[in-house]
Amino acid sequence: MTGALYRLSAFTRDPQGGNPAGVWLGETLPDAVIMQRIAAEVGYSETAFIAPLQGKARNVRYFSPQAEVSFCGHATVASGVVLGRLSGEGTYELNTAVGTVPVVVRRIDDGWQASLTSVTPDYQAATPTLVEEVLAILGWQPSELDTELPPAKAYAGAWHLVLATASKTRLERLDYDFEALKALMLRENLTTLQLVWRESASCFHARNPFPVGGVVEDPATGAAAAALGGYLREAGLIETPAQLTIHQGAAMGRPSLLEVDIPRRGGIQVTGRAVDIPHQT
Repeated sequence: MTGALYRLSAFTRDPQGGNPAGVWLGETLPDAVIMQRIAAEVGYSETAFIAPLQGKARNVRYFSPQAEVSFCGHATVASGVVLGRLSGEGTYELNTAVGTVPVVVRRIDDGWQASLTSVTPDYQAATPTLVEEVLAILGWQPSELDTELPPAKAYAGAWHLVLATASKTRLERLDYDFEALKALMLRENLTTLQLVWRESASCFHARNPFPVGGVVEDPATGAAAAALGGYLREAGLIETPAQLTIHQGAAMGRPSLLEVDIPRRGGIQVTGRAVDIPHQT
């Protein structure tokens, strides 16, 4: 199965920042076994596979090095930038396992920007038992949580557990039991933890433990950003329409910037840039 493979970093203007993603583009999608092999060879947290080569409507599947995943925000932004460069600005309809995700692609200054609109978000209040378990694994104290942003499971294509701390210092210290958190997340069907500190009404800082993806931390998580926006709206914690800026990845040396637009209803829009990663063959 022939196709072209691109390597980009999403939610950044600097290839040393953001979240790396593979983007494979071909006329038809390969077999799942082949896509899994390619994703493992690429080695990034996710690789998106897109077909066909032309048209505004495309089919997309996402694979981590270990398994297929239902949706990936940063790989979607990277995909949008690739499609824009090859086929021009406009709106691309990406048919994913969780539904159709529109991606608006624009040329901005000397680069490209993509804005995805998530599927309809949802949330559930996190049970006290789950919160207690997670806090113990993280080494956090209940007193360190932001009481104005209660813990919740949030969804916008994948489920994430949102935990907000009132302390910037607490967010900066991340040290947890990798295997214990991985087991809990698999049990609860969680993709990442969305650990956040609210600097202001419109500015958040986030860190996203991602042991189910085989890494301690994810540097930029578009799906979690959309889920956070949906949770804030659905729980009545923010007036809409609203715009948020999320800073992520700085603590691991890959600073990332995610822009989130929260309308009064419908999907959440997440916007970011993506740039090529120089590849050594």
